[in-house]
Amino acid sequence: MRFSSTVVAALSAAGALCVLATGALAGSIDSAQLGPRPFYLVDKMSDGPLKDDLQRCMHKKDIYKPSKFSIGHRGAGLQIPEHTKESYVAAARMGAGILECDVTFTKDAELVCRHAQCDLHTTTDIVLRPELASKCTVPPEFDAEGNLLNGPDIKCCTSDLTLAEFKTLKGKMDAADRNATTAEGYVGGTANFRTDLYATGATVMTHAKSIQLFKKLGTGFTPELKSVDGAVGFGDSGLDQQSYARKMIQEYIAAGIDPRQVWAQSFDINDVYLWIAEYPKFGKQAVALDGRDPAAIAANPPTLEEFAALKAQGVNIIAPPMPMLLASGSGGSIVPSVYAERAREAGLDIISWTSERSGRIVEDVLNGSQGFYYSTTLDSLENDGDILRTIDVLAQDVGIIGLFSDWPATTTFYANCKDVPGDRKHGHWKRRH
Repeated sequence: MRFSSTVVAALSAAGALCVLATGALAGSIDSAQLGPRPFYLVDKMSDGPLKDDLQRCMHKKDIYKPSKFSIGHRGAGLQIPEHTKESYVAAARMGAGILECDVTFTKDAELVCRHAQCDLHTTTDIVLRPELASKCTVPPEFDAEGNLLNGPDIKCCTSDLTLAEFKTLKGKMDAADRNATTAEGYVGGTANFRTDLYATGATVMTHAKSIQLFKKLGTGFTPELKSVDGAVGFGDSGLDQQSYARKMIQEYIAAGIDPRQVWAQSFDINDVYLWIAEYPKFGKQAVALDGRDPAAIAANPPTLEEFAALKAQGVNIIAPPMPMLLASGSGGSIVPSVYAERAREAGLDIISWTSERSGRIVEDVLNGSQGFYYSTTLDSLENDGDILRTIDVLAQDVGIIGLFSDWPATTTFYANCKDVPGDRKHGHWKRRH
């Protein structure tokens, strides 16, 4: 009996989750296990040349290869707790050629993978751990009957704990029911487009351990130096912004990682300038994240001269969110934004974020409640198949060199089908015109 490539991919993904559950780890990933989702999205697409191309790919390909165009955003956070070993392994198995550790720090100045310095109350089981919860910046409070009194105010930071204490935590899906009256209720609240199916004791990671894991998996590295919580600061860690930025790069040097495999990121341009000046081999492909409001930028985009000035300072790669790069065009089309055109004209390479992050496009179209990632293209979208159309415009018309995704199988599928170059060499990707 011969199975179609779609069935083979789905069976492979099912096997991957079984292996994941056992904790077994393979070495470098040679082929991607996509599962059914990319093919589901193709089926949802409106008829047209892109759908035809992707359908032909579905029927022709039996093996999909990892791609550096496909970047695991915090791992595979759509369904598996972000910044955990399990999430990273799943992302690599889906063909993410680069994985992200968002870097923050503990009380004893050790670097760990968390999306924010103060997110432990929503991304780990700390609220269920009284001995650790009592150390939180704002610990949970209970009345004599055990009712939770301050759900909206709980705040637990990595800098509240030593590294040894942090390592005892278990990761969970990023969520909290802030109106809950029990600790057990508080740790719930997972969004309806995600799942708790794999949130069964996920393993939190130090930055150094993530380097070892990603090296074993054969992926590239894109650490993001997270901003310091303004109300908490560096606490007792002894770090300051410069030593913090240096420490992150030094952990790659200590591990013997080739700088060409590292894309260090920060929203603080001064971190990027420090890496360019002090670690030029790493600074060459340091990534300047752009977190400004897409609507404001659409109304008043940076000038070509502003982008050129950034380039003149040694910045080669910028990373704005998807809506900053896209706009709705005529006839329901999606087109590059003025921002995108000027950035490319100035010679900057572009990475973007984040596909598969905000749930279902159909919800964005109907009510806009989760519309950030598609906020500048809602007028051109019809259904979830437009996730792939959005990726196509970003890759072919904007010319991005990589895309963060919460479910990397989709971007891996696209990169394989459309032969998007995977070597990430500076300036490699020519746009469609």
